[in-house]
Amino acid sequence: MFSEMGYRALTVAAGFVVRADHGMLRVSGAERAAWLQGLLTNDVLSLPQHDARYAAYLTPHGRMISDMRLVALADALLLEVPRAVAHSLAGRLDALIFAEDVQVTDQSEMTAIVEVYGPDADAAIRACQQALGSLGAHVARDMSSLLAVRMLYVTAAQLPALRQALRAADLPEVSADTLDVLRIETGIPKFLVDMDQDTIPLEAGIEDRAISFNKGCYVGQEIIVRVTQRGGGRVAKRLVGLLVDGVDVPPAGAPIVTAQREIGRVTSATRSPALARTVALGYVHRDFVQPGTRVQIPGPGERTLDAVVASLPFVSRALA
Repeated sequence: MFSEMGYRALTVAAGFVVRADHGMLRVSGAERAAWLQGLLTNDVLSLPQHDARYAAYLTPHGRMISDMRLVALADALLLEVPRAVAHSLAGRLDALIFAEDVQVTDQSEMTAIVEVYGPDADAAIRACQQALGSLGAHVARDMSSLLAVRMLYVTAAQLPALRQALRAADLPEVSADTLDVLRIETGIPKFLVDMDQDTIPLEAGIEDRAISFNKGCYVGQEIIVRVTQRGGGRVAKRLVGLLVDGVDVPPAGAPIVTAQREIGRVTSATRSPALARTVALGYVHRDFVQPGTRVQIPGPGERTLDAVVASLPFVSRALA
C-alpha cells in the first residue's frame, strides 16, 4: 500500500525497502568474470569491488531473458534478479558451463535483499555501520541506478536484526508499493511489468544503463549492433511517458489510441505526488513517440482518458 510518509522519506531523507520480489544468484570460481563477460550486455570485467552495475541477459535474437543488478564481491559476483526468474535463470546459466572454473547457485531462499533509498542513504548506512559489520552484511552501491540506492545483503535469518539496526538509525521501512510510485515517476521500466521476454532493450530505452558498446561480444550483440548502427536505432515500438488528464489511473494493459487506431499499451501507471497528476509508462508505435503527441486511453465505463506523450523521466532524482 502506498504511504505518503514513506514517499517523503524516500525523496527527502532515506528509507529502506525489503525486496522480497528479488532473488539472488551467486557466481563463483576463478573464471567467473570472464565467463559472464561473454554473456551479459554490460561490462563485467571493469566492475569495482562493492559496486553494482545494471545489465541484461539476452537471447541470440536480442530479446530479454532477464535484467539484473550485477554486484562484485571479493570472491564472487552476485546477480540480483527478479525473484520469478531466479530458479530458471540459474539452471540456464549452469547449463552453459563447460570446462570453465565457474559455479552458479541460486541463493534466493537464503538471502535477504534490502535497499536503502534517498539523498541521506549514505549517512544512514554510516550511522549503523557497526551493526552492519556484526551481521556480516555486504554493502554495495549502484551508480547506474536512476534512483539513489544502496544495497544490503544478509542471510535470511539475519533480516530481523538488520531491520532493527536500520530502525535504530531512524530509517523507516517503506513498502514496495510506495517505491513503485517513485520508479514510475523516474521512468524506470520493471522487468515482467514494463519489459518481458519479447522486449529488445532498445525498445525499453535501457541501453544507456544496461549495455556497454565497447566491451566486446555478448549473447544478442549482433541484433543490438544491427539496430543501432545500421538501422539508426529504429525499433517498431518504444517505451514512453504519458501525462494523463484527470484523476483516474489507467490499468496495465489498457490500449493507447489515436484517431481510433490502437498504437500501443499502458504497462504501469500511478498518481504522481511530485506532479499532482496521473502518469503512466507504455509502449507506442515508433511514429507516435514524439513528446506532445496527443493520445487517448479508454477508461472506466464509456469514459476516455486524454493523455499526451512526454519525455522520461517525469521527475529527475538526484543520484548519491
